[in-house]
This record gives sequence, C-alpha cells and structure tokens, in this order.
Amino acid sequence: MKKIGVSLLTAVLGGAVAVGGYKLFEDKQFKHMSLEEQQKVYYASNPAGEMMSSTGNPDFTQAAAAVSPGVVHIKVTMTARGSQRGGGGSPFDMFEEFFGMPQRRQQAQPRQAQASGSGVILTPDGYIVTNNHVVENADKIEVQLTDKRTFEAKVIGKDANTDLALLKVNATKLPMVRMGDSDNVQIGEWVLAVGYPLSLQSTVTAGIVSAKGRQIGILGDSQQQPRGYGYGDPEQQIINTAIESFIQTDAVINKGNSGGALVNARGELIGINSAIASPTGVYAGYGFAIPINLAKKILDDFKEFGSVKRGFIGVTFTEINEALRKEKGIDDINGLYVQNVVKGGAAESAGIKGGDIITKIEGRTIYSSSDLQERVARLRPGDKVKITYKREGKEKEVNLTLKAEEDSKSKGGEDGPSASATEIFNKLGASFIPATDARKKELGVSSGVIVTQVHRGGVFEYFGVEKGLVITEVNGKAVNSVDDVESALSATKRNIVRIKGVPQRGSTVELNVPIEY
Repeated sequence: MKKIGVSLLTAVLGGAVAVGGYKLFEDKQFKHMSLEEQQKVYYASNPAGEMMSSTGNPDFTQAAAAVSPGVVHIKVTMTARGSQRGGGGSPFDMFEEFFGMPQRRQQAQPRQAQASGSGVILTPDGYIVTNNHVVENADKIEVQLTDKRTFEAKVIGKDANTDLALLKVNATKLPMVRMGDSDNVQIGEWVLAVGYPLSLQSTVTAGIVSAKGRQIGILGDSQQQPRGYGYGDPEQQIINTAIESFIQTDAVINKGNSGGALVNARGELIGINSAIASPTGVYAGYGFAIPINLAKKILDDFKEFGSVKRGFIGVTFTEINEALRKEKGIDDINGLYVQNVVKGGAAESAGIKGGDIITKIEGRTIYSSSDLQERVARLRPGDKVKITYKREGKEKEVNLTLKAEEDSKSKGGEDGPSASATEIFNKLGASFIPATDARKKELGVSSGVIVTQVHRGGVFEYFGVEKGLVITEVNGKAVNSVDDVESALSATKRNIVRIKGVPQRGSTVELNVPIEY
C-alpha cells in the first residue's frame, strides 16, 4: 500500500511538472504569434456560441452584446499649437473636427487640449487598434472600458498612410472583438458601428455596406494624377503612399466613433471606422471603415517591428478612363495604365514597361487603383505577387518580388509636460523592438532594444536620435523589451531621461534627453 502511495505521489508530481513546463512553453509561443493567431488560440480555448447573420426582421442583440465590451473609449491629452486653418470647405476636410478632435484656432498659444475617439481590443492582454489621427499628437492616452476601468496606453506603432495605430495597456483577461474576413463582405450586408460618438457612452448603430474599395482622398497629401505606387526620385515622379480602400456604410457614424468597430451581424470585426463624408462635420449618410484584412498585416508589423514594412511594385500609373482611352488608343475599360517604372524597382526587374496596362493582381480584376494598393499593402518586402498586364493587346503574367520602401515615415507625438512613465514613453516619439541575440553578440552587449522608428515632432527627432540605434540602458537600467523601456522611464528625475546606446561595436553614446525643452 505504501508503495502504491509513493507511486501515485510521483505520478502526480511528474504530471504537475509536465503541465507547468508546457504552460511556460505555451505562453512563450503565444507572445510570438500574430494578433489573428492569438485570437484563434483564445477562441479555441474559450468557445462561444455561433451568432447567425440576421434574415427577415433584423435582430442584432447578440452581436451588440458580444462586441460592445471590447470597444473602448480613448481619451487623449495633447499640446495644441497655433496654426492657420484652411477654408477649403471640402466634405472630407474634417480630421481636426471629426470624431472629437479639437479645432485649431488661428494664432493660438500652446496649451493643453483634449480629444477623444474609440478603439477595439484585439487580445486579452491589451493590444488595441485605433486610428492614427486619434493618437498621433498625444502626450497622454487613457483607455476606458464599458465597466469604467481605466488604463494608460502606450503607442506600439502608427502609420499615417493607412490611418492605423496599435496601442498597448498593461492588463489581462480583457474582453475582445473577434476579427472577421473583410474580403467576404458583401454590398447590402447588415453591419453595426460601435463606438463613443459625441461624448456619449458606448453606442451601437446599424446600417448596410453601401460600397467597397472606396477612395475619398482623405489620407496623405493631396496629389494629382499620375498616381505612384513605388519609390524613387520625387523630382521624377509623383508618389502617393496613402492606402485607401474603405468599406462604405450608412450606419450612423459621428465625432468620437473614430477607431471604433464596424462588425457584421455575427459580431465579427470587418473594419475600423475612420471617416465620414459630410459638409457639416456630422453624419450625413456616408461613413468609411478600413478593411480589417488590410489592418491585420499593418498591426502585426507594429507588433513585430514597431513600424510598417511595405513592399512596392515600383510603378507610376493612371486609372483608365474615357479620356485616356481616346488619347492612347486603349481598348480596355478597366486597369491601370503604367506611366513609368522606377529604376531598379520590382516592376522593372520583371520586365514591365511604361505603356503597359496592369489588369489583374493575383487573378483578381483591377477596377481602380485601390484594388492594387490594398492587395500589395497586405504584403511585405520579399513577398511575391502575380501581376497580369497587357502589352500591344497581348496578355502576360509575371511574378514580382516586392522591393522595400527606402524610408518608412510616420508622424509622432509632440512634447509636453511629463507625468507617468507611459506618458514619457509617448513623448519620446519612437518605436522599439528587442535586439536579437545575434545583433547583441555582434555589438558585444548583453541587453538592448532597437529604435525602429523616430516619429516626427517627438523628443528623439528633436535631439537627433537616429533609427537603428541599439539602446542598452535607460536611466541606468538594462532594457530588452518595450516594457523594460517603459519601466525604466519611471525612474526619470528632473524630466531628464538618461540613455546609453551602441551605434556600432566598440563605440557607445550617452545622452541626457530633457522631456521638456
């Protein structure tokens, strides 16, 4: 009997060790998954009842109940600066007014201002998607849940070209919204918009998908044709790097909805609400959301690299229209007319020339430039993509290997008064990723994070801290992750951040960076 007891105890202890070891391995693997993969693991372990798309009399109660807790209220504190306001009167001229962003006043003195928007929780450990224009100038970001819990958030990455940003709060077991497949969205399908409009609490509105692949000219600088989709000498060609392929909906969207969820009747996230077309700045029947399938890749780039890794075809083009058809003698109705190819770009390497007509990407017909741009924006440098084009009436197919963007840029935060470590982190105006073991060995250091982005207007840009620098210590503490950086910033004294970095083996730099200047 005694032997049986000993054997049983040994078996129990062995099982516990095995389970504990597996759990540690599982947690480590989980952190390296994409956001979509993390969701699949979560829902596999926490199955929920399937919600059916409504037919007959619509009933969205299940979808609204499932989604609302995972959509958060984002409150931003920023330093507002004086500037002249344009008077173009465009229905799309609303970023400062739209969704709760404060209007700029002429000749205003720098002052603390507040703005608000919405965001969507993607993982239980606190990754949140919102719009870049909600947080781009933030000194401090607070996230409030429907249960009134409030967290301070840090920016993991942001991109003006897609108007997306990824935030992180230190929390666990948060409610989240399941990501869907925006490629399967159909015109006429019922959708819900969830967010915090007009300073109200969580609000759900319903409508249908009115259109897909919409371009409204709201992102990036205003540019004229020909459009560019590559990189190169800006004096030789006009390059437009903004990606617009919005889902259009008539669900009511107003100020404060920016960054909120557009979901289907099953409660699946299909878009991030971003803009409205309105002559007044409030709802006038047209709202626009970023497709989630585009957002997935951008957000995973933020999580893995701290910035967007964009691949480029390397062409400038014009959408085919009746005037171009007559001028060039083109028979095709759809497609993109190649004006020029970028020297050394992917298109040139694959044999595409000026005068060719790009008709398909991955077998899908190209009706407008957004069809090409969104598909390519989901890929990274080095990825291959099948392009179909016509030359002298003959159709050809080629597999392109996308080339990297020369200089990834993103707007960043402004300077302002410091308070918490997270606030200081945002003021630095930079993104970081952990240095690999190989990189640390190469530099002869035992710790380090790599500066992957230096945002315009941030402290790092002001004091000349360059992208690529490996920072080994912050305020005297070794750093190996974004969380380590934030933790070390809590030791900031007299508003001076002490940074030690290694630009190359055998040399070090030590900086005393003031947060207020």
